[in-house]
Amino acid sequence: MSSRLTDRRCPATPLQPLTTEATNSLSFVIPTYNERETLEALHGRITANAAALTDQYEIIFVDDGSSDGSEELLRGICARDPHTRLISLPKNAGKAAALDLGFRHARSQVIFTLDADLQDDPDEIPRFLAKLREGYDLVSGWRAVRQDPWHKRLPSKLFNRVVQAVSGVPLHDFNCGFKVYSRRTVEHLPLYGELHRYIPVIVFNNGGRVAEIPVHHHPRRHGRSKYGIWRLPKGFLDFITVIVTTRYLKRPLHFFGAMGLWGLLIGGAILAYLAALWVLGYGPIGNRPLLFGGILLSIMGVQLFSLGVLAELMINLSHQSQALPEREMVGFEDTQPPQGPH
Repeated sequence: MSSRLTDRRCPATPLQPLTTEATNSLSFVIPTYNERETLEALHGRITANAAALTDQYEIIFVDDGSSDGSEELLRGICARDPHTRLISLPKNAGKAAALDLGFRHARSQVIFTLDADLQDDPDEIPRFLAKLREGYDLVSGWRAVRQDPWHKRLPSKLFNRVVQAVSGVPLHDFNCGFKVYSRRTVEHLPLYGELHRYIPVIVFNNGGRVAEIPVHHHPRRHGRSKYGIWRLPKGFLDFITVIVTTRYLKRPLHFFGAMGLWGLLIGGAILAYLAALWVLGYGPIGNRPLLFGGILLSIMGVQLFSLGVLAELMINLSHQSQALPEREMVGFEDTQPPQGPH
């Protein structure tokens, strides 16, 4: 999985802000899963806002295996509106897969994403576009006043605080579905599993400029949420995936070695403390649970540090195998070799 992140990273060279002409072409990618009641209204409101900005727009619905008749309704919308397209999946593949598919088929330089439940307000589209024109690669919505039950708001607030602290990305709301991207951003955006929650972190770690704007958030009037408390453990594991495969992809010893050293330090301190007690005659230490804790931490520390060293060796060998000397080169006599960084 990490190779996908490496191969599709944003280029390191600075990118210029999108021109006004480039942002006159808009794509809207809408993942849909059993939201039949809101689709007509959502389509109408997106159309009204997009048509007021440009006549070059498209609305791409990605039906993620809906079983409530959403696909049939969307086929009818496509039949009467040439600006609307439909991608239908045979089974539920998840939001990340639906977004990735929509991104790959979008044709515009500016790509919006919205959830299909109408809790996001399409009237905010001009504000997102204006912010993107300031030179950002991704503009995300911030549901400052979130209209959801407390059992969704509280875990989400904790989630956002943790991700902000660990990732260093200064956003308040990472999982808002209302976002706008430049095309160059989505072309280098790997999405699989449940990584859609961490799109701002991925873009930021790949060198992109990320911003957010507060948006109106409406109560859900139809259907029910597709996410519950069970998503938190999965979200935590996905967050580790993002951090390891972006920030520590080229330096795994910094990740595993740091954890290993902490384990060795704490385990060693425990064992030293118990050894001092034994030497000073404060009784036997062989039956103390603290002894087993110290031994466990020390062993885990050695294993994690060794894992980091092995990962570094693998990366080094990989680079060496790619830098093989050329035996002969034909047709390059009039060209200069590429200059490396100084």
